[in-house]
Amino acid sequence: MMQIFQATGGGNFTLLILMFGVMFLFLILPQQRRAKKERKFKSALKKGDLVVTKGGIHGKIIEVNESNDTCVIETMAGKVKMERSFISHEMSKQRATPAKK
Repeated sequence: MMQIFQATGGGNFTLLILMFGVMFLFLILPQQRRAKKERKFKSALKKGDLVVTKGGIHGKIIEVNESNDTCVIETMAGKVKMERSFISHEMSKQRATPAKK
């Protein structure tokens, strides 16, 4: 009777480890990759890049301040100083390549 209990207990532990491994592969690892890619994007921002903020404001970076992690964006309405974390994506590369038909 004791052998049956030990066999099922070991199987449950193996199943638990397997579930954690699958969860790590499908949930945690992709999140870490996305965060790394976003950090790399934010650090690569430079003067002259055309960007879109998370609020939907389109503009051009005219100043990047490394010490306090901010940048100044020139829009049609004027200049706006904001945190780098509020920049959603860059439009410079999209405007440089012609549209395919």
